[in-house]
Amino acid sequence: MYDSFSQEYDHFVNWPNRLAFELPFLVEQIAAAIYKPVETIRILDTATGTGMHAIALAQKGYSVSGMDISEGMVTIARQNAAALNTDVFFTTAAFGNIAERSTLIPKGKGLPLDVVLCLGNSLPHVDGIDALQTALMDFSACLRPGGLLILQNRNFDSVLDKKERWIEPQSYKNENEETVFLRFYDFLPDGHIQFNIITLKPTLEGQWTQSIMETRLFPITRDIMVQALEDAGFTRIQLFGSLSDTPFDSRTSGNLVVSAIKK
Repeated sequence: MYDSFSQEYDHFVNWPNRLAFELPFLVEQIAAAIYKPVETIRILDTATGTGMHAIALAQKGYSVSGMDISEGMVTIARQNAAALNTDVFFTTAAFGNIAERSTLIPKGKGLPLDVVLCLGNSLPHVDGIDALQTALMDFSACLRPGGLLILQNRNFDSVLDKKERWIEPQSYKNENEETVFLRFYDFLPDGHIQFNIITLKPTLEGQWTQSIMETRLFPITRDIMVQALEDAGFTRIQLFGSLSDTPFDSRTSGNLVVSAIKK
């Protein structure tokens, strides 16, 4: 799904608005947990997508690398970094082999890391409890003791409770094209969720073309997340409702954002 979607992804996300909102929280959390000069703080952005969080943090002075399972996403991330003249190393890696792949990171940026990020509802792409535990242990293997992990998922407590199928639509328009993205969930009998994205584009004849992509998600609720983090050796677990200082509310928060420290 994400190889094909990589060409659309930076249209799908309003990066100026998103980074303006999310970056201050990330910087604040890093500063509160890691007592080192900014330029010596090593960060890995897992499931980096097109690399925009990694690039923005590198522009703040951090030593940053990014990994994603999708070669298409990594290709766009490298192009974005080059276009912005920003030094970020990107390579492919899946949850479970990130520590192994981290040996490819250039000297001075690699293990042991101070911070691992997994943003954008990426972690629920694991296929169940065992895979979640493997991913968290993999993150832990990348971090030094006292290192910081930040996760951002949808608030699946609310999604499952309310059976919320539709997510707010997004659109992109410039002088030459218009694209509308519609997103919705299907609740599967095995407890997983199918995440669907419909992409609509107008033709020159005034008609609309459509394409659909889908992927399976494991809905990680608050209790599952906290228990899995504790089992993986993380402590000082804090929960937020977004990438800001808003507290997590299982009924109303849009996201489940977690910060945790490796023991």
